[in-house]
Amino acid sequence: MTSTALYDVPGPLTRRRHFVYGLVSTAVILGLLGWILYLLFDTNQFTAAKWRPFAYEGIQELLLRGLGNTLKAFAYAAVLSLALGGLLACGRLSVHRPLRWVATLVVEFFRAMPVLVMIFFIFVALKVQPLPALVTGLTLYNGSVLAEVFRTGVNSVERGQREAAYSLGMYKTQVMSYVLVPQALRAMLPTIISQLVVALKDTSLGFLITYEEFLHAGKLIAGNLNYDLPFIPVVMIISPIYIGMCMLLSWFANWVSKRQKRNPKTEAVEVADAGPGTLLPGPGQQR
Repeated sequence: MTSTALYDVPGPLTRRRHFVYGLVSTAVILGLLGWILYLLFDTNQFTAAKWRPFAYEGIQELLLRGLGNTLKAFAYAAVLSLALGGLLACGRLSVHRPLRWVATLVVEFFRAMPVLVMIFFIFVALKVQPLPALVTGLTLYNGSVLAEVFRTGVNSVERGQREAAYSLGMYKTQVMSYVLVPQALRAMLPTIISQLVVALKDTSLGFLITYEEFLHAGKLIAGNLNYDLPFIPVVMIISPIYIGMCMLLSWFANWVSKRQKRNPKTEAVEVADAGPGTLLPGPGQQR
């Protein structure tokens, strides 16, 4: 069996065992999907009567309006969370101890606080409208999480990069802006996108405070249908759209990552082969 620097190359027995594991896992997944389809057909979830209401223009407009409200809440929460996360990360990385302590206290408090509790507190106790209450709760929680992501990403850059920048006479702001953050961004990007996906899914908590988002629209539709198990067709329509939006965010992250690799500022520069150059005249050389 040969090996590489990262892992041992599996031998014939290991490859055969992994192949069997793959077959068993595939069979289990297919069996689970088949069982779910059987239950759906057994409860008559694909009959025309249960899907005809979704062809009505009023129901389609309600779903589209709810989807638009979901995207609006997510857009506000995403932008504000990134801004708050960057601000708190700067505080956590500050050389001033009081500022660092305050930023740490804020980050740890809002990371530990359940997001639903914050949304309810802002909506009920502070009497804020549903959209601002939802956006504020999502911003405080996700911004605190992103602050730790930013701080960890910056600290993951080799210490020599920071020291070399300071030795060139750069100020701390310049070191952060031109040296540390650009290098840390690639490492942070998958985690940032994952947290934004969490924020997108958490917008569904808005229906608990009567915000008319996508899930709230589905609940209204299911509550007015007069057949058994009305929530199943609604979920079968809403869930793929949520999954599609999350996959679109992941695709956007991959696109940004590929653009960064093609960026001339971060691309490797070809260096010409070393060749004979003009030597400075020395004692053993003639002019």
